[in-house]
Amino acid sequence: MALNYNKNTLSACTSILIGKKATIGGSTIIGRNEDAKASWPKHYVVHPYETFEEPQKYVSNDNGFEIKLPRTRYKYSATPEWTDKEGLFEEDGFNEYGVAMSATESAYSNQRVLGVDPLVENGIGEEAMVTVVLPYVKTAREGVMRLGSIIEKHGTNETNGVLFADQNEVWYFENGSGHYWVAQRIPDDCYAVVANQLAIQDINFNDPKNFLFKSDIQEFVNDYNLNPDRDKFSFRNIFGTHDMSDAIYSTPRVWWGQQEFSGKTDEGPESQDLSFIKRANRLLSIDDAQYYLSSHFQKTEFDPLNEGENNKRYRPISLAKTQESHVLQIRPDLKPEIACIHWLAMGVASQSVYVPFYMGITDTPEEYKIGGLPYDDKSAYWTYKLAGVLLDSHYQELGQMFQNKQKDINISLRKKLRDDDIKALGKTDEELPEFLTKASNDMAHIALDGYKELIAQLITDSTDFSPLNFKTDMNL
Repeated sequence: MALNYNKNTLSACTSILIGKKATIGGSTIIGRNEDAKASWPKHYVVHPYETFEEPQKYVSNDNGFEIKLPRTRYKYSATPEWTDKEGLFEEDGFNEYGVAMSATESAYSNQRVLGVDPLVENGIGEEAMVTVVLPYVKTAREGVMRLGSIIEKHGTNETNGVLFADQNEVWYFENGSGHYWVAQRIPDDCYAVVANQLAIQDINFNDPKNFLFKSDIQEFVNDYNLNPDRDKFSFRNIFGTHDMSDAIYSTPRVWWGQQEFSGKTDEGPESQDLSFIKRANRLLSIDDAQYYLSSHFQKTEFDPLNEGENNKRYRPISLAKTQESHVLQIRPDLKPEIACIHWLAMGVASQSVYVPFYMGITDTPEEYKIGGLPYDDKSAYWTYKLAGVLLDSHYQELGQMFQNKQKDINISLRKKLRDDDIKALGKTDEELPEFLTKASNDMAHIALDGYKELIAQLITDSTDFSPLNFKTDMNL
């Protein structure tokens, strides 16, 4: 996530993309943690299909970016900020055609490139991307092309990576300067994990099935002598950075995911040469994607929950600044309304649970549409955040109880989703929206009720941990 942060603030996101032949069951999967502020609520909404009499215009409250929009807007879901004072930041969701989009993975361009194609102050940024792209495309590839054309025409004020998926394809899009961009299709049998660096490597300009790009990018790079390599066109090397903050802040998160999914190698967590595209040593599941986004270097000396001199060396994937984490799953051989599942974890992923919502819903639970500053006990965001805050001071004492409750809730959600899938297949097109909305709301309340029980137990068990406590002699 960007939110007008510069590199020195080191507040950003982590992403995962998985092709359909790399997953159990053939789903395409994209997911990301939206990281910005420790207390900054998110909502979850559904915008209905709408046709306007006049063309619409979008004006950003963030940086003044303006664009005319088509008269027809497809139905889509999103997770906007609790206030639009600094912009919408809708971030992630599905549209009615089963296209998934997540924006953005913040990255950084080198000064050599920005010197000849600077970022555009009032160009498109993360704040607007989902809002002006997702409701107007019918495939993931169309999403890539629409965003690319907007950046070419209007410029962008940030360096970003954007995730797209539909039932057949998964794409990762990156812009490397004010107007230049590339996108690569994740091979069906592969995955990628990304963490705040430009990630795409060698571009095959003769393979339009798997690579898209601004048409004159080769000429641009040649004209300004930007390519440091003699015999290849590596987008990462030409446009990206390779400094110490990358080695400490970004690459360890990529390294951990690749070690988990592809097996142990001799590569170190600070390596600047980790591959973008990887093959896993097994078929990956929705649980693997969620495990990655909720991870913090488990089973290594770098886990901040452990004691040791290296436990704070690297920035973990799941951290206090996560506003929400999402995994967008598109299952095969089902109509989009049932196939597309928006797994949404409000707050810190490792302390929350991913609640499944069908794409075919017409509304979201009231708890997901409320909550601002300060704390609001009715808000879904704040319910999950409160549980994490209560756990933070007593991980050693309460962590196992917390994890056991998370597991119980996750099992209940998966069982309910399986049962609802079966029932949904028997519904008519007229019955389906109401059924999917109720089913999703019920799953949201299973999780919320479970967390309210968890909060009550955390408060009860924490009462004896006060520093004002004293062990009284039983003889007194």
